[in-house]
Amino acid sequence: MWPPEGQWQLAARFGALALPLVTCAVLATVRDRVPAAPAVLVLVLWVVAAAATGDRIAGLLAAASGGLWFDFFLTAPYRQLAIKGSDDVEATVLLVLIGLAVTEIALWGHRQQARAAGRSGYLEGVLGAARLVSEGDTPASALVEVVARQISDVLGVDDCRFEPGPVSDPRVAVLRHDGTVSRGDHTVDVDRVGLPSNDYVAIPVGRGARVAGHFLVIAVSHVTYPTAEQRRVAVLLADQVAAAVETA
Repeated sequence: MWPPEGQWQLAARFGALALPLVTCAVLATVRDRVPAAPAVLVLVLWVVAAAATGDRIAGLLAAASGGLWFDFFLTAPYRQLAIKGSDDVEATVLLVLIGLAVTEIALWGHRQQARAAGRSGYLEGVLGAARLVSEGDTPASALVEVVARQISDVLGVDDCRFEPGPVSDPRVAVLRHDGTVSRGDHTVDVDRVGLPSNDYVAIPVGRGARVAGHFLVIAVSHVTYPTAEQRRVAVLLADQVAAAVETA
């Protein structure tokens, strides 16, 4: 069984602090035969390893720890937090700067990977709902339940349920096909303030001008900030049940 995420994070941060210390202490025993450049590269490897965990703090700790212990063990005067040689100063500064840059690059890669995985998941959800509709064997109630769960996952909300008929309460915000959320004549800036919390947002279900019903979503435990892409996917998912609901 894998340790909980919090334990992995603590282990990564502890390693980010300890491994540069151990490395520099070992290199200090042969510092007369090891130039500064190879030592810096070894320490950068630990920064890369820490940043690869996806934890920014671990990457920053590894960069700071590497710079600190490189100064202490491998630059004159030794075993003091002081540097006299200009080459050693440059090496230490470069070590920290490279460590910071590597951390941000690694985290950017993690974010891109997460976005790609999210898009793949959204596509699978839409295709799955479309397949159920095309097969025609799934009862409308079951299809609505499946799509409601998918909409909840895409928007990150606590609850999603289907209601027949159009939205009758003008106080309820509506998620449009273009991904905008509006309440009356006012457009909600979801990117800045998130979806209305502790309040329902409706996603109309219909074809053309006919509205067969709507999904009501609500976030109670936390504020969600779904992207415009996620909001459009939620509308597309809702559209998948239009034919089945009208038939029912």
